[in-house]
Amino acid sequence: MVKFNSGKEYEILLASASPRRQDLLKELQVPFTKVKSPDIDETVPKGMYKEEIAIHLAKKKAAAYQDLKDSQLLITADTIVWVDDKVLGKPEDYSDAFQMIKLLSNKEHSVVTGVCLKTNQIEHTFYAETLVRFCKLDNDEIRYYIERYKPYDKAGAYGIQEWIGKIGIDYIEGSFYNVVGLPVQKLYQELKKM
Repeated sequence: MVKFNSGKEYEILLASASPRRQDLLKELQVPFTKVKSPDIDETVPKGMYKEEIAIHLAKKKAAAYQDLKDSQLLITADTIVWVDDKVLGKPEDYSDAFQMIKLLSNKEHSVVTGVCLKTNQIEHTFYAETLVRFCKLDNDEIRYYIERYKPYDKAGAYGIQEWIGKIGIDYIEGSFYNVVGLPVQKLYQELKKM
């Protein structure tokens, strides 16, 4: 349950196809209605940095909803993986997933989630960043993970809550749930401000 500082009551709408985001919001015990996640063009202007990209994409998703009622609050989010000054989105196929995980092996990367909270009067954005370090993964481990877990719907081609996270993550600094796909503690605090 969220008590909004403004005293308003909102029907919360989550525009996300991600089952992980839906589960995390349920675990927060925030009642919400799932609405269709819009198909957006995920190209971003050149020169954007990691958190700018995640926020830009979350705002683009929110912009697709122009007909919110006064009592509705929309949540959109986008998670990216940032490594070697480039963004990794969702892999296109097996080969792409393999290359992404190989790139992440034995190094640190950032997972950034941009979130947009939108009513018909307010648009508020924020982001969370978590540093993640993988140990050195061999090709057999990478192949096993991709073949078994098919991480094609995950930024950076991995799910920290899955097998590869259990055997391959040296450490994380920041929110574990952000890496899963939604920084729930920060989201809860930001929702209260609405």
